[in-house]
Amino acid sequence: MIVGLLTFELFIPEAGSLKSKRYVIRSIKDRLKKYNVSVAEEASNLWQRSVLSVVCVTNDTSHLYSTFEKIKRLINSEVSVEVLNVEMELL
Repeated sequence: MIVGLLTFELFIPEAGSLKSKRYVIRSIKDRLKKYNVSVAEEASNLWQRSVLSVVCVTNDTSHLYSTFEKIKRLINSEVSVEVLNVEMELL
């Protein structure tokens, strides 16, 4: 069994409040549901920054890499956020 962790550090330039930041993050999390992964945001009171963690559990390494590449493309195509850093770990 392979557990993959994909962590994004995001900058949300248009967020003027925590409420608008939550709206953007919720939108991303909703679109990631189709990949059958777990998504969590690390709690932060900074309204323009967010750390989003995505976890996938699978038996197939190629499935894991394929899923994570699709997720990276989805988040990089999101116009309301800038990706500052991406880290991938296999646990």
